[in-house]
Amino acid sequence: MYGAAPHITDALTALAKETKARGWWHSYGDAVPDWFQPYVGMESAASRIRQYQCEVVPGLLQTKAYATAVNDLHHPEASESERERWLVVRMERQRLLTRRLPEPPRLEVILSEHALRQPIPDREAMIGQLNHLVDVGEWPHVSIRVLPFSAGMHRAAVVGRFVVFDFPADGRREPEPSIVYCESLTGALYLDKEHEAETFKAVWKSIDRLALDEAEPMEMIRAAAEEYTHDHR
Repeated sequence: MYGAAPHITDALTALAKETKARGWWHSYGDAVPDWFQPYVGMESAASRIRQYQCEVVPGLLQTKAYATAVNDLHHPEASESERERWLVVRMERQRLLTRRLPEPPRLEVILSEHALRQPIPDREAMIGQLNHLVDVGEWPHVSIRVLPFSAGMHRAAVVGRFVVFDFPADGRREPEPSIVYCESLTGALYLDKEHEAETFKAVWKSIDRLALDEAEPMEMIRAAAEEYTHDHR
């Protein structure tokens, strides 16, 4: 109908089947909103996930205590049982990073320094979260880097948080096209046009050049944890 090239049609059809297949998250009902279900499906199917976060630690890297604080802020009107179900879903999502088969995705995260300097009310939980980032950052398939305040104004400051999903090749078929995810308070955008994905990949490259590399991010995270430790005392 839209005149798409055959390889694009095949790739999008395969992706649609993958993301619409009933996964573990369906058993949690409305704890996973309809607009977020494709995200969880793509997260499970991706071979590479690139994520920029400016305010909070990404869900895949959150500790239980930190995730609880974030959910309390995000859903202040929710009941205790609803919050508990959301928390269980978030923790369940993290299992993809430690799964054996299929191979876990390559997770690349760039955090604004602001996410490290913006504490949750429970300082002890914040310290635990930062220490968790240091631990997970040592995993071979996880990269955690920090975009420092000293980098100044950058393209992602205008764009806001986003995720780029890349998918594995399926036999002889071309890999499914990259999908970009952008979230708001009440919904999300899934961008699958080639020029849209390339635009966000260019933004990623621009902040990738500015982010701290090698051991520097972990040193900054450890320093932030130490500061909270002294404040907590």
